Amino acid sequence: GSPITAEERRLRDKKHLNDITAARLPPLHHSPAKLLSIEESIAIQIQQKEAYEEMQAKLAAQKLAERLNIKMLRFEPEGAASMQYREVRDED
Repeated sequence: GSPITAEERRLRDKKHLNDITAARLPPLHHSPAKLLSIEESIAIQIQQKEAYEEMQAKLAAQKLAERLNIKMLRFEPEGAASMQYREVRDED
């Protein structure tokens, strides 16, 4: 046969694919990839690392508290309990 161009081959392959399957690629919901400078990339990596380490520390503290059966209660030294004896009453 006659040689066909790359564009014609791509169109033919696409038409063939459309004939044999109903599967379609999902629509692109996010913007396409973009190039970042080295400084931007490093800043993002440092930010992600700090967030990851903070999450790991919180998870480790939670697991340790569960293992040691520690209950964290609210401590209010100037709260309602200390106000009970400080109520001002009329002496009638």
